[in-house]
This record gives sequence, structure tokens and C-alpha cells, in this order.
Amino acid sequence: MRALPAGDRALLIEVGTDEEAQALHAELLRRRAAGELAVAEIVPAARTVLLDGLDAPSRLAERLASWEVPPVPPRAQDVVEIPVRYDGPDLADVAAHWDVSESEVARMHAAAEFRVAFCGFAPGFGYLTGLPREVPRRATPRTAVPPGSVALAGPYTGVYPRSSPGGWQLIGTTDAVLWDHARVPAALLSPGTRVRFVPVEKTRTTRTASATSTAGTTSAVNSV
Repeated sequence: MRALPAGDRALLIEVGTDEEAQALHAELLRRRAAGELAVAEIVPAARTVLLDGLDAPSRLAERLASWEVPPVPPRAQDVVEIPVRYDGPDLADVAAHWDVSESEVARMHAAAEFRVAFCGFAPGFGYLTGLPREVPRRATPRTAVPPGSVALAGPYTGVYPRSSPGGWQLIGTTDAVLWDHARVPAALLSPGTRVRFVPVEKTRTTRTASATSTAGTTSAVNSV
């Protein structure tokens, strides 16, 4: 771990892997909840965690060297289920890269349980770890990716919450609403959230502005 000053009241903590960043993020949240750490914001990224609103950043930087950071603990929270139609334009390319059939790509993706490592790029966009195999980005990014596109790049899965340029491989679509100002919280996904993708028929599903919880899971749409 390396702690770098970021202004008068913040630290940027660098680690070696995304797994270490997730573990550090979980430990920081635990210490703050236990009253052991006074900090306003804890923001994870791929291999860093930003701490903002510290009274004595340099003192915390010294303490970090002696911390034992355990692996990410299992979370008891509900799983967010996102219905997906595996009909993306890059499904065949991903199948060829993995040397499997298109239906096997869908099966593998739906069988995995993902975890939101961090959020960024656009409001509501989560970088989900748990992909069984890595996928290269497209050689030529698209100028406009449709909202609701389920995509892969490197070790991550993500869902585009709105139309934007993008170079990820598009394998499916969903009508789940990733970002909604009328919802509290506005983002369906947040760091640490567990996610599963549920295959549905390749017909239009019904959008909703909020998630519905049933039997220990949260469905991102009411009906499919």
C-alpha cells in the first residue's frame, strides 16, 4: 500500500490489484462503521481508494503501514438480479475469443455471480468483477452505445446506463434502469453490490423506475 496526499484533507491509497482495492475498501468501511476511522468519503477505483474529509491525513498514512487487511468478506446483502437478453452485436466475437458457442457465452455469463468493484465513467455505471474469462476491448470503439447494453471488457462486466461512446464488447441488452433521479438511491448498483444476470426471452421487457425486492433478491424490473 502506498498513501499519497491529495489536497489538505485527502489521501489516495494505491494497491497492487483490484482485489486488494476491494478488500481495502471493505476494511475502511468496517473501521468507519466501528468508529475507528473518521472520514467523509471513501471512493474505490480499480487499484486505488480515495479517502476525503480526513482531519489528519499524514497521521493516517503512517498508521496504514501496520494495518492487516483481510480478504473481502462475504456480504449478507441481497443479490440484484438484472434480466438480460443475450442478443448483443459482439456476442459472436466473444464466443470466438473464448472458443465456445454463443449460447455457452450466455450460459457462462449468467452462471457467474458478480460484485461491483467500483463505479465511474457515467452515473450508474458499475465495474463488475467475476467474469469467468477476460475479453479484449473492441479495436474500434463505437461512437454511440445504446442504453441498457450489457458489455464486457478485460475482467469486467458493465451495463451502459445511457447512450455514450464505448469500446466494450456488447453481448446483450436489458431494460433495467441503472440510474434514476426519482429513485433513492438513484444508482441501482454501488460498490460491493452482488449482481446476477438472468436470461430472458429476446422480446422487449417493461422498464421500471425502481427495483422490486422479493425473497432475498432485488429484481431490476417488475415484469419481463
